[in-house]
Amino acid sequence: MISFLEFEKPVAALEARIAELRATAADGDIDLAHEIERLEKKSAALLASTYAALTPWQKTQVARHPSRPHFADFVAHAFTDFMPLGGDRRFGDDRAIIGGFARLGKRRVMLIGHEKGHDTHSRIRHNFGMGKPEGYRKAIRLMELAGRFGLPVVTLVDTSGAFPGVEAEERGQAEAIARSTEACLALEVPMVAAIVGEGGSGGAVALASAERVLMLEHAVYSVISPEGASSILWRTADRAPDAAEAMKVTAQDLLRLKVIDRIVAEPVGGAHRDPAGTAQALGQAIGEELDALARRKPADLLRLREERFLAIGG
Repeated sequence: MISFLEFEKPVAALEARIAELRATAADGDIDLAHEIERLEKKSAALLASTYAALTPWQKTQVARHPSRPHFADFVAHAFTDFMPLGGDRRFGDDRAIIGGFARLGKRRVMLIGHEKGHDTHSRIRHNFGMGKPEGYRKAIRLMELAGRFGLPVVTLVDTSGAFPGVEAEERGQAEAIARSTEACLALEVPMVAAIVGEGGSGGAVALASAERVLMLEHAVYSVISPEGASSILWRTADRAPDAAEAMKVTAQDLLRLKVIDRIVAEPVGGAHRDPAGTAQALGQAIGEELDALARRKPADLLRLREERFLAIGG
């Protein structure tokens, strides 16, 4: 069952009415097929018009939807032969950042990404997708491994930010994020990053400093959450919608500012309404980008990354 967001209440009301009519039709001899069909068309049209005019704050809510596909869903529907590799060889394994060998079509890749989890137990287990130092150091290890084997690197970014806990700071969170960003920029193999949900702060940049950065249509990418920006600027989180508007967090704004390179369309109503279809569309887009980069020499890849980051906002 789909969990409706606040701005989807009119659609939710129509869907509830459709469910009532179906139950009535099933219990009696009344033919309600025509009325059900009419309401289904009305609901689909309303959903499409609603999602065609989302505000940045509404897109933020969609990006955080509890049923939005996460790393495990993309692995299941877009990649094959995934072999997870764990540990940073220094402290331990971080379950918020997962990585390993995988296949995208016939191509072998190193796949790395954030996993948020789908229910209370798994979200706690994966620390809500907030990576710790050992997670970013694991990512560095896997990127270096990919470089040695000549495998392209694909990253799926979905985090509200790196974990800010005391223990993470004690183990060098800032240094780990900086070195992960450095590892991305120094790669001599193709790298494609995709923002699939939230791209929050340095925790996202550490896995997204690639020569090609893709973004799902209703994902968001920002230096701080709208609530955090609102708290700093206006001393209250109540103006998060204003902050989201000002920060240009949407894929459409970021494409215009050259922060990202390509937007991957989502199904009408958001990725959570068709996780499999979303994953397949993203997999195809990543494959196309890797095809375009396949014949590039290492020096060209390094130059491309330098040029794209210098062009941001230009």
